[in-house]
Amino acid sequence: MSIVVTGATGQLGRLIIESLLSRGVPADQIVAVGRDTDRLADLAGRGVVTQLADYDDAESLQAAFAGAEKLMFVSGSEVGRRVVQHGNVVTAAKEAGVEQVVYTSIAKADTSSLVLAAEHKATEQLIRDSGLPYVFLRNSWYLENYTAQLPTYLQHGVAGAADDGRVSAATRADYAEAAAAVLTTEGHTNKAYELGAAPFTLTDLATEISRQTGTAVSYIDLPVDKYTELLVAAGVPEGYAAVLADGDRGLAQGELEVGDDLAKLLGRTPTTLAEAVRAAL
Repeated sequence: MSIVVTGATGQLGRLIIESLLSRGVPADQIVAVGRDTDRLADLAGRGVVTQLADYDDAESLQAAFAGAEKLMFVSGSEVGRRVVQHGNVVTAAKEAGVEQVVYTSIAKADTSSLVLAAEHKATEQLIRDSGLPYVFLRNSWYLENYTAQLPTYLQHGVAGAADDGRVSAATRADYAEAAAAVLTTEGHTNKAYELGAAPFTLTDLATEISRQTGTAVSYIDLPVDKYTELLVAAGVPEGYAAVLADGDRGLAQGELEVGDDLAKLLGRTPTTLAEAVRAAL
């Protein structure tokens, strides 16, 4: 079984490869694809096949996918360009005769109103239209989106525009392990999994940080436009700030709260908010 993993130089792609190896997939049956093979050198040293490819370069993708049975398609990071880039990936996969495409999408991609969801919804449709057998891994937020901000939270509190909406955030490692499970077991063809851990509100986040650190941290809820302004004032580029604030708008409306598909794929309880905060301190 040959498994090609795109985005292998990114955090999620790398973790998926590590999960495949830990599940016993022979290194020489894994192809790590990225734009910088120097960053894949350590994987090559462990026997993983490495390939240089770029979502903007159709020929490089065709070469990377040649002979692949399964394609772990990690979505691109260039918001606004992903539909064209992802189209290149889907076309290359079709031409290579890939037997299954596993795509990292976003929670409730087919119904979500989030700005970030539009390109994922379009990509899912591209994959369906191609006729390729698929699995959609619709990931909610990363817990690391929050734990990486612990120093800021401890100093200024948790700010957002999420009201009392709940987010089923999970760790990258848990999403990666679920992806590896799908790639190495049967019965997933043409399914969409809504993935996330136990849901929490941003007030719950502030409370958990307070409990574990002994520092009083509160959640400050703002209108979407005011939260955007706050992010811009903190140095976040305006366009990205608007996307982040829109994410909280969707969070408030329940668009990032999902069920227990992740736990079922993992065969265990996903990492909890409390465990993630403890690990980040």
